[in-house]
Amino acid sequence: MELCNGFTCDMDKHQVTDLQKALPDTTKLIVHVEVCQKPCSTARMSDVKEHVMCLLGTVNSCCSNFSITSFDDQFLQEHVRSVAICDLDLLDLKVGEVIYLSNCNIRIHVFQLNEDGADHEELDGEDLPAANHWLLPSSDFVGLWDSLIYDSSIKAQLLQYASTTLLFSDKHVNSNVVAWNRVILLHGPPGTGKTSLCKALAQKLSVNLSDRYSYGQLVEINSHSLFSKWFSESGKLVMKMFQKIEQLVDDPNSIVFVLMDEVESLTAARSASLGSTEPSDAIRVVNALLTQIDHIKQFPNVIILATSNITGAIDLAFVDRADIKQYIGPPSSSAIYKILQSCLNELMRAHIISPSENLLDLKLLDTNLKVLEMMGESAENNSMLLSHRLKKISERCEGLSGRTLRKLPFIAHAIFLQTSSVNLDVFLDALSQAADRQFLEREHLGL
Repeated sequence: MELCNGFTCDMDKHQVTDLQKALPDTTKLIVHVEVCQKPCSTARMSDVKEHVMCLLGTVNSCCSNFSITSFDDQFLQEHVRSVAICDLDLLDLKVGEVIYLSNCNIRIHVFQLNEDGADHEELDGEDLPAANHWLLPSSDFVGLWDSLIYDSSIKAQLLQYASTTLLFSDKHVNSNVVAWNRVILLHGPPGTGKTSLCKALAQKLSVNLSDRYSYGQLVEINSHSLFSKWFSESGKLVMKMFQKIEQLVDDPNSIVFVLMDEVESLTAARSASLGSTEPSDAIRVVNALLTQIDHIKQFPNVIILATSNITGAIDLAFVDRADIKQYIGPPSSSAIYKILQSCLNELMRAHIISPSENLLDLKLLDTNLKVLEMMGESAENNSMLLSHRLKKISERCEGLSGRTLRKLPFIAHAIFLQTSSVNLDVFLDALSQAADRQFLEREHLGL
């Protein structure tokens, strides 16, 4: 059995703990387990869950996310690609805190990945595709959720928002009394992961709600395609687009996510046009968009995701309809450390950095450094020394976007190394030089 990262296994596989009994759900920690079923498998979800529960009974405890990719169980070998315990990082565990699965509420989500990629949705008479359309969960977004690192608890909050949306719908709360519009707006500077977070959220919810919905759908609207070359036609294109979306939403077995990236391109022009005696095409677009949002919110299986780089340019009527308006800014040094740590771990997995080294989590590193400081000693452990160097580089990288940070290891290798394999100590030198180069380039560009 191949087990990865942060757990102990000290029970015989036949000694299965009953993980579904014991404490009431309200007092138990919720642990999510994602089970990726093989594409060719036709096994029933209930059978898969039963075998996964037996597998989890052999796992005594864990302190971080981990995955299982090979199995002793013949059924799991035949039908399951991976079993992963997920989102423990969202629980805000203390340094070194261990979770005992026998005391947790285990929620198993069984899903199969769609391998087809995006389809292009077109509107009659228009040259540009109106939208990209994915069936979820999609192989295009595997690992995206875990790769996104933020200082705030935004990921947990978005999951809680979706949970409340479904709860209020299930309980038939009167939306005329308690209002919610199923609209999330993420705003902030470019390169901070807003669009990626929207796609990752759609993927995550499609997995988490696999018991409720057979599949998910993500429709990424191409805003530019909704502006027709023919005057006054753009409002009609918006209506046509949402008519297609409504056809998708009509399937109660599907949850639909509508992504409007850079939504200011649809709404920015209305305020500038209000002084005109003749309403412009831009006003028609915004009015049509707001009307369609008000109409589609009646469906319980739709969530609208919007992003913006220029918050002040968004029409206030659209902003007012957003249930959550979350700012996504550049990462702090602690978030930068986690981003760079994940990049270096990936390069070690690929043996570009070799031999592999253990980079400490930042909380554990800081705790150990404080202990050494109190004892009047300095770090001698190689893991601590390398982790401390990475922390210093992270502090110097403040101000860089998440998009730039994830390119840094590539730039470090391409410009300063050009070797097939290198140790971590040398790579950190190159990473430091690559960070300096980024700030120099920004200075030359006047940024």
